[in-house]
Amino acid sequence: MAKVQWSSGIDFVSGALSKPGKNSQHTHEKMLLATHRTAATTNPNCNRIYLREKTVRTTPVSADEQAVRNRFKAVASAVAQRKKDLSHVATDLAAFNAQKETGYKTLRAYLWSVCGAIYDQQNP
Repeated sequence: MAKVQWSSGIDFVSGALSKPGKNSQHTHEKMLLATHRTAATTNPNCNRIYLREKTVRTTPVSADEQAVRNRFKAVASAVAQRKKDLSHVATDLAAFNAQKETGYKTLRAYLWSVCGAIYDQQNP
């Protein structure tokens, strides 16, 4: 949501001023985005406006890209199922806590690595 602070003039505008509709998930429609930040530089007010034009893909989906999409879909599904499976919860939590200091910082990232390794073994 855009935020506008008004005074004698417009001080700043920040956020999505125009964005694609909710039903057009991951489409390449026009979008207008404004950012504002206060930086510790000579100019403390940094305003930027970005316009993302509508694009049309000109190349077909490659086999490698389709393989990556299929892997993502399969691993995401496996992570969701594993989080709900009571037979894995205790062992996954114990294994996650054992590696937490040196490895993955969130349980979700840990499960993604475990399920991703399983998927890679089954699909070389």
